[in-house]
Amino acid sequence: MIPKQTVDQILDSAQIVDVVGDFVTLKRRGANYMACCPFHNEKTPSFYVSPAKGIYKCFGCGKSGTAVGFVMEHETLSYVDALKYLARKYNIEVVEKEETAEEIAGRQRNESLLLVSEYASRFFRDSLRTQEGRSVGYAYFQSRGLEDATIEKFGLGWAPSDRKSLSRTAREAGYKEEFLVDTGLCVRRDDGSLTDRFYDRVVFPVHSVSGRVIAFGCRTLRSDKTVAKYVNSPETEIYVKSKSLYGIYFAKNEISRQDNCLLVEGYLDVISMHQLGITNVVASSGTSLTVEQIRLIRKFTENVTIIYDGDSAGIHAALRGIGLVLKEGMNVKVVLLPDGDDPDSFSRKHTQEEVRSFISEHEQDFISFKSDLLLNEAGGDPLKKANLINDIADTIALIPDAVKRSVYVESCSIKFNIEAQILFDRIRTTRGELLAEEKKHNDRQARKPVYVDVPDDGNVPVREDVRIEPAAKPGITDPMLAPCERELLDFVLNKGQEVLQFDRDSDFFSEEPLTVADFIDVSLAADGDEFCNELYHKAYELYFELYEEGLSQDQIAQRIMNSSDRYVAEVALDLVVPKYDLTVKNYLDSMTAEATQLVMYVPRSIIIYKVKRIEKRIKDISEKLLALDPGDIEGQKDILEELQDLNRKKMIMNEKLGRGFNRK
Repeated sequence: MIPKQTVDQILDSAQIVDVVGDFVTLKRRGANYMACCPFHNEKTPSFYVSPAKGIYKCFGCGKSGTAVGFVMEHETLSYVDALKYLARKYNIEVVEKEETAEEIAGRQRNESLLLVSEYASRFFRDSLRTQEGRSVGYAYFQSRGLEDATIEKFGLGWAPSDRKSLSRTAREAGYKEEFLVDTGLCVRRDDGSLTDRFYDRVVFPVHSVSGRVIAFGCRTLRSDKTVAKYVNSPETEIYVKSKSLYGIYFAKNEISRQDNCLLVEGYLDVISMHQLGITNVVASSGTSLTVEQIRLIRKFTENVTIIYDGDSAGIHAALRGIGLVLKEGMNVKVVLLPDGDDPDSFSRKHTQEEVRSFISEHEQDFISFKSDLLLNEAGGDPLKKANLINDIADTIALIPDAVKRSVYVESCSIKFNIEAQILFDRIRTTRGELLAEEKKHNDRQARKPVYVDVPDDGNVPVREDVRIEPAAKPGITDPMLAPCERELLDFVLNKGQEVLQFDRDSDFFSEEPLTVADFIDVSLAADGDEFCNELYHKAYELYFELYEEGLSQDQIAQRIMNSSDRYVAEVALDLVVPKYDLTVKNYLDSMTAEATQLVMYVPRSIIIYKVKRIEKRIKDISEKLLALDPGDIEGQKDILEELQDLNRKKMIMNEKLGRGFNRK
């Protein structure tokens, strides 16, 4: 089988617009793309692709899926062959093998690290509400102009001054010392005891693209120069700094919608701009921009505007970042803020409109930015000017697209009053050297031995991380219960981890509120009920397998939509993808409204489902009664007693519907 690490790499690399665009011509519409559907004949486009969600959907024929699903459907490939197709497209080496016990343990360990990290995030967030946290940490966030909603959104927190606070509390909660150390949250001392890595600092959690907490950046508020200003999480299995962007989880949808990413440097730069209402912003978290970070942005847009401080350090950092962005085929512009300002301070001094206007008016393409900067340094020296032109030509040579290179050459030719052919010659030489070096690297990689372990039984291996059986025909065997089961599955897939807050006088109130998923599961289990339709049952069970592993709602949905069982994937896609244009705003306009809707309709749906099950049982035993021998008095008596009991239960359920809910 394909190792999980390789599968994850393929799925992370596959960009839905890039994959679908190989087969159809996509046109942008808002945050999404549209085209005529490749799966049925149509003249008016009804086929949409959402980069933010990583899915496609045809509102004409109903087909939908992820990048893997599209390749399977369009090219008539198996799940594994579709993965191999994408691996070839993105130059990912696939070495098939059986997952070993060690690899299974590694996967489970990875989830354990994430769970510990997310526990720590909750601990730091709760510590901000303590007396110490409010007087120091919360006061600092307020001094930086942060509102409560912003603090809550980004999960900002406080690491208590007690150096054993987290380690002690986490162990009491049942978390293992091994994972506290391996996430970098705690440090083991010479005597074997644990001490917290983060203490007496404000905390900035770092989220993955799917929203899981993977690391922390912690800032001291002391003026003592011997104390490091920032202490950050070390690199771990779940956190690689060069592959992470601060704020990407909160920015990805707006980046896709605006088709542009604003790139800044620090945590507060991101947070302040988001609070201002400019939310397509991410940060490289103080590191030099990396290829992996650029590719992460490219999943959502090809346009990057890099915002730097106007001081000397910021200017030279801008120069270092341009080449990498261009080499990845991205379109890059640069904005320098007034000297003495950074995005945080600048956004706090101005309105949203003023900041947007400044960016729009001052952003420069890389030729204008680099040439203006270096021409000032060159002065009237002709040799320095020649070196500048060669430098810019070498930068143009990094661009993979020949048309874009040609456009930049024409612009550069006019700006410096030099023949375009001279620039083309320089670029041709530079690209030749770059391609030769790249070929050497690829040849070295190709000479590495490849070991392929092919199963002897000929069975197609499936992904172990989702642990489901190979695809079977969908089982909708009970049309009477199918609509109710589908509705409950809809709640689980879309709102499963939302907490239900019932009033104290409600029949459903409990001291420890349940999530939507837990509430539905407990309600069904109370009567020994399970979904009768196999398709919905499989999707429901898969959800709870992943739910128990501690995955986020978005991660679970993506896993199920990428399931190797095509029918389970299809039903998940059908429920998760909106039934209307993907750009339409969800009707739940606020958290309050959403919470109210869930409290009303989740219990209502469960009661209706139970009524339908009772009606089904009444129908079944009524038919059994008619088939009984007229002389079987005892049999008739038993059935009539059961019918009486069922009708009583049905009446109670209907009274609940009439009393607390609108009738269906």
